Amino acid sequence: MSFSVFGYGSLVNRATLPETIDVRPARVKGWRRAWRASSREVTGGVCAVSVMEDAGSEIEGLLCTFDDTYWPTIEAREYRYDAIPLSGADYADGLSLDGPMLIFKASAGSDHFGDEDNPITLSYIDCILQGFLREFGADGVSRFMETTEGWSVPIVDDRAKPRYPRAQQLSADERKLVDRMLSNVDARLLPADDGGPPRNSW
Repeated sequence: MSFSVFGYGSLVNRATLPETIDVRPARVKGWRRAWRASSREVTGGVCAVSVMEDAGSEIEGLLCTFDDTYWPTIEAREYRYDAIPLSGADYADGLSLDGPMLIFKASAGSDHFGDEDNPITLSYIDCILQGFLREFGADGVSRFMETTEGWSVPIVDDRAKPRYPRAQQLSADERKLVDRMLSNVDARLLPADDGGPPRNSW
């Protein structure tokens, strides 16, 4: 048996996924992203991307189909999130697959916008936007920015010592694109404090 997950953040970067799984670009209706998966980790608070219902919105991502043996791994990766079933009608592309189709939304205890005590890490944004650039081009990156709420949440510049465990190496052009996109939304970057161990575990 298998199950499918609509990835709308770091799951869109194929480098964070096993090479053996089936992935395909997809779009879902009735959702938009938001920086509101906040929680306290061992070394401090962090904020990740989640989704919120929005009848007038549509977002792009990757539909990732896993063998059931991967469920414990996905459950651990999305441990602060609830799995919400989707139907074929939720997919803008009219996809129909065997097995459950899921989207992960921040659980009640984590579902609030980040702040200075719960910042986003730049290495996490780098990973996400690199994935969107490779899948959907520069226009897809722009659409990600437009369909994501909460760019006022502070971002810790941890590029020198990435805290995100699935951090990816970006080219100079990719970094410039990310920096330009963040500048366009007046994102506020904070310097990394002690460059300690990774704080993010999703």
